[in-house]
Amino acid sequence: MSDALQILADAIAAGAATSDTTMLAAMRGLFGERFHKRSAPHLDHEKPPFIRNAYGKGGSETEHVAYAGFINPDNPPSGPYGGTSLVWFPRDEGCLIDFGVGTRGLSPDEGILTRPGHRRRIASLRRYLVSKGIPTAWARQDPTSIGVPVPDLITKQLPAWEPVFKRYSNELYCLAVVPNGDPAKARVVVQAFLDLYAYERGWEVLKSAQDEFRTFIASLNAMWLSTPCVDEIIHLLERRRFVVLEGPPGTGKSRVAEQILRQAYDGNGLITQFHPSTTYEDFVAGLSPDVTNANLRFASRKGHLLEAAAKAADRPALLLVDEINRADLGRVLGEAIYLFEAESGSPRSIRLPHAIDGTQSFTLPSNLRVLATMNTADRSVARMDLAIRRRFAFITMMPDRTVVQAHSTPTGLILFDALCDVFLEFAPDDALALLPGHSYFIVPSGDESSLRSRLRYELLPLIDDYIREGYLGPATGSLHAVRNRIADAANAAADS
Repeated sequence: MSDALQILADAIAAGAATSDTTMLAAMRGLFGERFHKRSAPHLDHEKPPFIRNAYGKGGSETEHVAYAGFINPDNPPSGPYGGTSLVWFPRDEGCLIDFGVGTRGLSPDEGILTRPGHRRRIASLRRYLVSKGIPTAWARQDPTSIGVPVPDLITKQLPAWEPVFKRYSNELYCLAVVPNGDPAKARVVVQAFLDLYAYERGWEVLKSAQDEFRTFIASLNAMWLSTPCVDEIIHLLERRRFVVLEGPPGTGKSRVAEQILRQAYDGNGLITQFHPSTTYEDFVAGLSPDVTNANLRFASRKGHLLEAAAKAADRPALLLVDEINRADLGRVLGEAIYLFEAESGSPRSIRLPHAIDGTQSFTLPSNLRVLATMNTADRSVARMDLAIRRRFAFITMMPDRTVVQAHSTPTGLILFDALCDVFLEFAPDDALALLPGHSYFIVPSGDESSLRSRLRYELLPLIDDYIREGYLGPATGSLHAVRNRIADAANAAADS
């Protein structure tokens, strides 16, 4: 079977050298070879309602702008159309491919264009193309912002398509150049736009292309849910000194922090966990009762910060603070917040309320680093106030699909993808912090029994809490459907 996608990519990359008949044949060829023919309404008509092919009718000297692409089939067979479209504009230099909104507005595709998932995948598409070496890739922050032109920064890089921008700049919301003379890269670009468009339209992918299609959509999810590597965190710690790892439950924040303590600091440091009862006396310094010769007296004692500082006297040390946002940080840090200034120039000192080791002055050692973790899904705690927040650098750790691929089962990966898909597709931005992490799917040696146990006793209770509390708002119904799918997998052994 021929590679219909490559045939279309070659036709698009050739730009103005491709005839309208060649382009139409390449577009039709996708159905029956990559997508099922039932995804193509009235494909046997001379002018299928979902295909627009205005190649060969335009040029730089005419008012018409040549283009071809796919539109919503509910539009009229010719003339202006509405909704989202996948269109490419040929020039002698190649082709500009884009997602755009028809000049008649969002209808009939409001459901696609206003969905959080479409906005997120468009942003991921741009990042994906850049990662593949496509230099000119741009995406609008909000696809529904009709009337906002493509920025001059982008249009000036693409002077060959000036007539396109002059006419359609307000309607385009994601674009890239399909390179001419590089068939492999042309295929990457066309596949990215085409498969995302097919995903949004719900086109049925034939079995021969399903693995490539699913891997690509999963990679867009992974782009949005990117997780930094350990070396990146270590480098940031060295440069910025005070760092917070934030993210949903089960993303391995504590595990990574402990790994950094062992790997980068040879275990030289201290681990503490904050909670609502943590006090200044616990963390900085205070008094503790001391019974000597049956007499009660109070002695000054070091808190965790001073203990960690002592470990940094001769070599680098790390203070690891787990669940930093569960304590009242203003009360816990007190005047010690003055010390947390990574680029202060000269070392800063504070006066302690009680003398420690004979002195009340305390200076934070320059080779002490502080690494904290913060669970963004905990709605019972307040966000860190800005005065404290600005003193820390933040790294977001999201669920990592590669970890599930390496340490789960095929069933676990399918369920992980389904859960991520619901959150990315429907959840409001603040609800993404609730997406359960990859640790809920990790099992030893691909053990299906262990996976079922984790799903039943760890993941399902968490999802049920989300559903009861209505944390996902309008997305609760979709989450419930995935919840039932997870429950079916968890109970599969009992039913067999």
